[in-house]
Amino acid sequence: MIPLVSPSADADVPAFTAALGLPGLTDLHVHFLPDPMQQKVWAFFDRATEEYGTVWPIHYRRPAGERLRVLRDLGVVAFAPLVYPHKPDMAAWLNEWVRDFVAATPEAVPTATFFPEPGVGDYVADALAKGARCVKAHVQVGAYDPRDPLLDPAWGLLAEAGVPVVIHCGHGPVPGKFTGLDVHADVLRRHPRLVTVLAHAGAPEFDLALDLVERHAGVYLDTTMVGVPFNHADELLPADWTARLAANADRIALGTDFPSIPYPYATQLAAIAGWAAEDDRLGEPFLRAVLWDTPRRLLALR
Repeated sequence: MIPLVSPSADADVPAFTAALGLPGLTDLHVHFLPDPMQQKVWAFFDRATEEYGTVWPIHYRRPAGERLRVLRDLGVVAFAPLVYPHKPDMAAWLNEWVRDFVAATPEAVPTATFFPEPGVGDYVADALAKGARCVKAHVQVGAYDPRDPLLDPAWGLLAEAGVPVVIHCGHGPVPGKFTGLDVHADVLRRHPRLVTVLAHAGAPEFDLALDLVERHAGVYLDTTMVGVPFNHADELLPADWTARLAANADRIALGTDFPSIPYPYATQLAAIAGWAAEDDRLGEPFLRAVLWDTPRRLLALR
C-alpha cells in the first residue's frame, strides 16, 4: 500500500498532485465543442435513461469560461480539447474551430478530427501542418467503419507523423455498428505504425484492449471513466487488471471526459490512485506516469 491519500473532492486535487511531486495534471481526453454542438451533446445525455438505461447528470454543465476555470483550479496545466463529427462536412470546420480555441487557451494542445469522406486526407494533412498533436476518432458517434478505404490516407498520414489518435472504438456504453476492438485490430494490421490511444481503455473489452497494448508498441489506454463507481463501472474491471497494468505501466494515460462526466473530476483520480495502491509494482511512480509523463510524451510536451 502507498501512503498517498487519494482525493475525495476536487478541492483535494492540487494537494494530491503536489504530494506526487508533480506541477499539475495533463489530461488527454477533454471535450470543448462549439456551444450549439455542446448543448446538443448535453441534451443527448439528458436522455441517458432512454439511451443508456441510467441517469447521467452533467457535473460541469457551465459556460466554457467557467469550465476552463475549473480545470485551472484543479491544476490541469495541459489538456487535449477533443472534437468529433457525426456526419460528413463537419470535421474540417471543427478543426478550424478548435485551432481558434487553442490559440485563445494556453493550456490547450492543438487537436483535430476526421470523418470518412472525400478530401479527408487533405484536411488531415492541413491540420498536421498547422500543428495538431492529437486527433480524435469517434467510431461510436460517427457510426462509420474505421476500415473504410476513404480513411486510408488519413491513417497513413497519422502513422507517418506519429501523432496519436484517441479513438473511441469500444462497445461501451452501448455497441455501435462498427465498434469493437477486433475492428480496430484490422486498422492496426493495415497501419502497424499508427499510435492509438484506446479511449475508455476499450471498455468493456478491457482484456482485449490490454492484448492490443501488448502486441502493438503504439497502442495506449486512457483512463476515461474506467474503474469509477458510476453505473458500477468499477465492477467491470478484470480480476488481473492491476497486474496487467504493472506490466504496461508506461502505456496508460490520464483521460477524464471532462466536462460531461456525471461525477466530480476527483473521482477519476481516486480510481487511478486505488489501482496504484493495490499493487506494489505500481504505487507513486505509476501515478506520476499516468497523470504526467505518458500523456505529455504522447502530446509532445516537454
